[in-house]
Amino acid sequence: MHLLVVAAIEAEAAHVPDGSEVLITGVGKTLAAVEVTRAICEHPRRDDLVVVNIGTAGALRSDVEGLHEIGTVLNHDLSAEPIRQLGIDPRERLVLDLAKPTTLASGDLFVTDPGVRDGLAARADLVDMEGYAIALACTELGVPVHLVKVVSDGADETAHDWSAAVDGCARELGRWLADLARRD
Repeated sequence: MHLLVVAAIEAEAAHVPDGSEVLITGVGKTLAAVEVTRAICEHPRRDDLVVVNIGTAGALRSDVEGLHEIGTVLNHDLSAEPIRQLGIDPRERLVLDLAKPTTLASGDLFVTDPGVRDGLAARADLVDMEGYAIALACTELGVPVHLVKVVSDGADETAHDWSAAVDGCARELGRWLADLARRD
């Protein structure tokens, strides 16, 4: 097994253990999907590649904190119902691991509005901007994927303080990756 650690920005990957292969995608679903797809298709070890997406996420409820391995990911800013009414499956929900109860909602919308947050909280625990796209690219290309997120803010007005929290989150993600390496 060969791990490819994927993060949106360098700050989220600042404490990835030395020797790890890291891909920085840029922010948002489109960049994440393109960069992960390119990396998988061009990877010399594609047959034994495993993608681990690390990053920060906003908590959609006050009782959600810490590090989470994601079991289900949603594409939250897709107009899924109108697409479904056309008889097309929008695939806005991907189940990665039923044993992991945390649901992540991904979208290009930076969530700070209380109404949007409350609506998302009815369907998910966390919100980010890349997880769904990374999971979809890996699923479509037959590459195992794990999403690991650390709560950086409350997906509210505190989201603007994200930059103050990112280093602590990156340290926690680095420890998780080091533990993973010791288990293998």
